[in-house]
Amino acid sequence: MEDFESRDDLAASIKAIYPDAELTFTTDGTDVSKLVQEAIQRGSTLIIAGGGDGTVNAVASAVAGTDVLLGVLPLGTLNHFCKDLGIPMELKAAIGNLGSGRAIAVDVAEVNGRIFVNNSGLGLYPTIVRLREARQARGQTKWMAAAVAAIRALRHYQRLALRVNASGKELFRRTSIVFLGNNEYAIEGLSIGTRTQIDAGQLCLYITRESSSLRLIRLTLSALMGKLQKNTDYDKILTDEVWIHSRHSTLNVSIDGEVTRLASPLHYRICPKALRVLVPDGEN
Repeated sequence: MEDFESRDDLAASIKAIYPDAELTFTTDGTDVSKLVQEAIQRGSTLIIAGGGDGTVNAVASAVAGTDVLLGVLPLGTLNHFCKDLGIPMELKAAIGNLGSGRAIAVDVAEVNGRIFVNNSGLGLYPTIVRLREARQARGQTKWMAAAVAAIRALRHYQRLALRVNASGKELFRRTSIVFLGNNEYAIEGLSIGTRTQIDAGQLCLYITRESSSLRLIRLTLSALMGKLQKNTDYDKILTDEVWIHSRHSTLNVSIDGEVTRLASPLHYRICPKALRVLVPDGEN
């Protein structure tokens, strides 16, 4: 917990801004959404999510579509949602934002009724997450587990046969990567994996066409070198709704970094400006 020696210190800093704040610390898989719903029923108008993107997802899922305001503290590993909104990564500054920030409305997306604030994926990524979690459970560090999982997934993964309907287009693909972002993601160069806007009312669909691991590696290298626009091994569609059909009755789907199994077909849609969130004053 950067810059704080204990939970009491963190609680004191938050209560200095919001004296009536109630803090709950969870480390054992407690149902965060249930806690948030109970807080809303008690009349809470601001819910602060302190954690990573999974925690933010759980809180956002409960407050999206309401007038309740979301505050975020970056206590996770990657904190993509915070970064894309310009929320400070330094914890003291992020706490300061809870008092000085302004409220904006941003989009969320959903798949089969499940909310996500960042992205969702099919194919290799859910497989890598599952393999990584298994290796972490055996004591490996997160990054080492992720590297080994990625290599294993590339060697053994079987591609998905999918029919995708979006923006009046119908695509038939055997693919290992389907990525759907809540608004458009940069997928090449130094800005890869970031968004400049989360309120454009768009889903961003990327689906690869590759038929071999070598072509997938080439696609990845093109992205890292900023030359993806010259690569024709993927499709990109900006839309507000996507249907994904599979011959399988269920599919592994990643939702903001957590893997779940959902029934096919998958129905993705954007929910424009459904989430109110505190961002630093002056940020877009």
